[in-house]
Amino acid sequence: MRTATRNKNVVRRAFTGAGCAAAALVTVAACGTVENLTAGQKVDGAVERLGEQKSLAFGMRLDADPDDLTALMGEDSGEVPPEMAEFFTGLRVDVSVKSKKPLAESGEKDIAGMGMKISGDDGMLVEYRVVGDYTYYRADMEAIGDAMGIPFPTADELPESEKHLRPALEGDWVKVNTAELQDAAGDEGNGPGGSGDIDAKTQKKILDAVRGVVAREVGFKTKDGKDGTEVVTAKANFRDLLTGIVDKLQPLESELPPGAELPTAKDMKDAPDKNVAVDFTLKNGDLTRIETDLAALADDPKGAKAPLVLTFGKAGDISAPEGAAEIPVDEFSDPIGSGLFGV
Repeated sequence: MRTATRNKNVVRRAFTGAGCAAAALVTVAACGTVENLTAGQKVDGAVERLGEQKSLAFGMRLDADPDDLTALMGEDSGEVPPEMAEFFTGLRVDVSVKSKKPLAESGEKDIAGMGMKISGDDGMLVEYRVVGDYTYYRADMEAIGDAMGIPFPTADELPESEKHLRPALEGDWVKVNTAELQDAAGDEGNGPGGSGDIDAKTQKKILDAVRGVVAREVGFKTKDGKDGTEVVTAKANFRDLLTGIVDKLQPLESELPPGAELPTAKDMKDAPDKNVAVDFTLKNGDLTRIETDLAALADDPKGAKAPLVLTFGKAGDISAPEGAAEIPVDEFSDPIGSGLFGV
């Protein structure tokens, strides 16, 4: 159990670092600059158009080889079995949302459906859909167990008192009342449109605070891409950019939602003092792809590469699955969320 916990901590650190890098660098996209007016405005406009959509799909993957990911973990690599490194380099997360209004103006009551699918090299691992009053869920428990090295019980091994959980173990759709699920998780008010959201006034303050930092720290350049696309590259020193942004946001910390604490001075000191580049791919003015090599943040990448790729498009099917069996909220367990990431 201790080895499994260490493995989760290593993986969590790797993905937390990736998330922080992505968040900081996507912030660059959301704030057009003055000094780089043409390139910055193109990216700024493309990001704003995402919020104008009523249907949006967002995909994220780590486009790295298992050996490269292991090399980038350095001294932590011994705690991660090769199977887990291979699992994470083949992982893809796809999120879809549909709304009755443009997404930038949508509240909880406007969302017609949301979905998330986590896939590996061999197909779907976990899929969620939130439609109406229910959260729908299905998972390939055998594949997840193989990847995590923790075999899950089969449907035939369930005791008689838990036979109602059979559909979940067999990979069929099940459903849980969303309000009850939020109550059980203690997340009331933190969903879309709840008190966990940042209101429009605070959002404007944040953007205004960040614009000056981005204009000072980030350089932009453009080039022609493939198939009629244009690639805008933003480059900045990661520590300088992050430190500047945090300094500007400190006066606004009391207005941020719970759980959105800013990094500490120690975090800033430990942030990589390295230049990072992010490529924003535009087609006909629309943002279709963001890519950055996370290996640039490693102390000694040893020639390894770890591109973090984000893609954007229209949402697919997120309707309520037919025939989903309802299960009690207190018996709902998500092996990806609670078992792997420790949340």
